[in-house]
Amino acid sequence: MCGIVAASARRDIRDILINGLRTLEYRGYDSAGIALQQDGYLARQRTAGKVRDLEALLLNDPVDGHCGISHTRWATHGRPTTLNAHPHVSGDQLALVHNGIIENHEELRIELTQAGCQFSSDTDTEVMVHLVAHLMDTGLDLFAAVRMAVSRLRGAYAIAVVAAAEPGVVVGARVGSPLVLGLGNGENFLASDIYPLLDETNRFVFLSEGDVVRLDADTVQVVDANDQPVERPAKQVETKTDAVQRGDYPHYMLKEIFEQPQAVAETLEGRLSATTVLPNIFGVDAEPVFRQVRQLHIVACGTSYHAGLVAKYQIEQLAGIPCHAEIASEYRYRRPVVPENTLFIAITQSGETADTLAALKHAKQAGYIATLAICNVAESSIVREADLVLMTRAGPEIGVASTKAFTTQLVALQLLMLELARLNGVDQAVYEEYVSDLHRLPELLNDALSLDAEFKALSAAFTNRKHALFLGRGSHYPIAMEGALKLKEISYIHAEAYAAGELKHGPLALVDAEMPVFAVAPNNALLEKLISNIEEVSARGGELYVIADNKVISSFHQRHGRIIGLDTGGPLLAPVVMTIPLQLLAYHVAVQRGTDVDQPRNLAKSVTVE
Repeated sequence: MCGIVAASARRDIRDILINGLRTLEYRGYDSAGIALQQDGYLARQRTAGKVRDLEALLLNDPVDGHCGISHTRWATHGRPTTLNAHPHVSGDQLALVHNGIIENHEELRIELTQAGCQFSSDTDTEVMVHLVAHLMDTGLDLFAAVRMAVSRLRGAYAIAVVAAAEPGVVVGARVGSPLVLGLGNGENFLASDIYPLLDETNRFVFLSEGDVVRLDADTVQVVDANDQPVERPAKQVETKTDAVQRGDYPHYMLKEIFEQPQAVAETLEGRLSATTVLPNIFGVDAEPVFRQVRQLHIVACGTSYHAGLVAKYQIEQLAGIPCHAEIASEYRYRRPVVPENTLFIAITQSGETADTLAALKHAKQAGYIATLAICNVAESSIVREADLVLMTRAGPEIGVASTKAFTTQLVALQLLMLELARLNGVDQAVYEEYVSDLHRLPELLNDALSLDAEFKALSAAFTNRKHALFLGRGSHYPIAMEGALKLKEISYIHAEAYAAGELKHGPLALVDAEMPVFAVAPNNALLEKLISNIEEVSARGGELYVIADNKVISSFHQRHGRIIGLDTGGPLLAPVVMTIPLQLLAYHVAVQRGTDVDQPRNLAKSVTVE
């Protein structure tokens, strides 16, 4: 969500901070700001709006400096206004930026108001800057004051703080929100993730939960959650800056849609032989755990939840193991029953999704046999917390609407399904056929992308539409859900998905000539049932679009509307392949409607708050 970039160097850092903020725009935000140390005071500029608006302010009123902090804010407490934008300050002597939510901010605000502090915003963040300033007034230096301040906070946060009285010093801290330290020569950095720092360094320290860090241009000090000095290992990252650039594509989302064949190929690479899933891809301790598994609990949010629902159908069908998929934000607030030998699976692109991370932490105390993370970010909090891990290798995903992260999650879950099925005694011929199918998947995805021009032409009919329905059955019901989610989140057309058999139980009342209805029709045992549901839509004059496996196109009639065919590769691969047309549909409709495809309104890429 919000983004932090901070630096201390022997050179001017203003452009480093601004360029870093621009790299973080994909996370979603509504205001931006910067604070730089000057001689005896802090200079701050901030604005509601985009980074370009902040740049315009700096062009009219230039500010330079060798040490400072910057931020893009996604509103949680207080409207997206300039007064609520970060950095927040205490006078012109202390400035602080913050990602996350402070749950006890109201009681701290009352205490600090009584101590004479004056508040100018509606945010929970301003409480922290006044708290740190109040502690420094007692004689503490910035590092000690931040350490004492965070001991009083409840909630989730990543912060960066600078004080005019301590030139060249930045102090950061994290609990529940990511913060990474970048190491340079005569300069050091803090940021929400590695991407804004890739132009400056490839050496990073991934701070642990509860860490507080003090840095200047030459040195770094870290204390852990127990306030004890600790050395965190530095890692060299090979990610290139061009991995987070659009290239010749008009939008990141389109680039990432077209990267899916390669992303899936990389997710499979080194994990399959010609006939089997290779051993130990989930970790050396995985097989003894998997042999004992008698039930699965999958927990995720949004698109990742849809991947979990597809896995539920496929794992139960092939591996014969009961599987339950649940939204992470719901799982946290009930008392789930954990049968003996149940495996907990957390799915997340970023590895920092607040509700999923909290669910994983709960699961580690709830009696599961083990926890497994399926994730795209190697040094994320969820990867560090889980017992077992399978990385999806999708590469950086910048567009808010997830595309390649989803398809690689589906593939990772299919690898899990095959491994559980093998250990559960699945027929060897069926197992080897499914492994063979997976080898074909990148090519099938590439073929599906050839529908791009067709969906671009089709999208013109949806410029003024307000609603749409998506239908699927079995493992393609979650794919219909994902198609509806993509359309609504980037085109702002209200879209809903239904298991096709539920039409007659209510949603059929919505169908008329103005209601587009999309049906996903694979070649499987439920095809005839789906066609019967499509007939119900056709009889009521609905505007039908059917995305169908090439092998079943002859089953459809002209009255069934527009039929779009593709090779889906069979029941295992079809949910992955049929995702591509739905992504293309959403993308081109959004472009036709002129919405912000990569940064849709009100949404953030990585949801690191509840």
